[in-house]
Order: sequence, then C-alpha cells, then structure tokens
Amino acid sequence: MAPRKPPTGWTGDLDLAPEAPPGRFTVEVSPWAEGTVLALYGELDLDSVAGLRAVLGTALAVPATVVVVDCAGLEFCDSTGLNTLLRAQARAAVDGSRIELARPRALVLRMLELTGATDAFPIRDTPPG
Repeated sequence: MAPRKPPTGWTGDLDLAPEAPPGRFTVEVSPWAEGTVLALYGELDLDSVAGLRAVLGTALAVPATVVVVDCAGLEFCDSTGLNTLLRAQARAAVDGSRIELARPRALVLRMLELTGATDAFPIRDTPPG
C-alpha cells in the first residue's frame, strides 16, 4: 500500500503510512462530508506531537468543520499529546468547529478520565464511514 498524501498545505515530514513499525507515530488523513478523519497509529508523545499539531492545524483551517480523531490505532498518548488535543479543541471552538474522538483504547480512555478530559471531547464508537 502506498503512503497517503498529506493534506493540502502540509509541510512536515510525518510518515502518513499506517504500515510503519510498531510504536512509530503515523497519521492517515481522510476527508468526509463534515470535515476530516485523522486515524492515529503508534505512540503520541513529546517526540511525535509536532506532527499531530501540524495535521490538526491544517484540518481545522476551514471554519465550522468536524475533525474526528480515530484513536483505535493509538498505542500510547502522554500529556503532551493530550495537551495538543485540548488546545486544538479550544481553537476549533472559536471557529465553530469541533474535534471528536473515535474508538479510544482503554489506556487512552483511562488517561482522559483521570484528567477530566472526557468532557472536552464527544466520543464516538466508530469513525465516519
């Protein structure tokens, strides 16, 4: 499978192919009727958060959009990853947009619960199809 093309305006070097080695952070970007789906894979931490920040910025460049972050492939998320998602959600709200999380694994869901961040994001059982 060939690597996915990055969103328009993308200038980073984030590997967008979901076949990356275990633990390596990758993002698969897909448009949908109301906005963008970002499928996350691997480990989201201090070393990889800049890639997510850039992709979120591009996805949220259009006002009144919905970005669904599919967390099913996310193996780990530290506080910098959570902080990036929370800041992006706050920025999105200013433009009438929002970020929703889909299929967070137990480890990610537990982090959201422990930090009180479950109230910040609508959580979906499935990403848009």
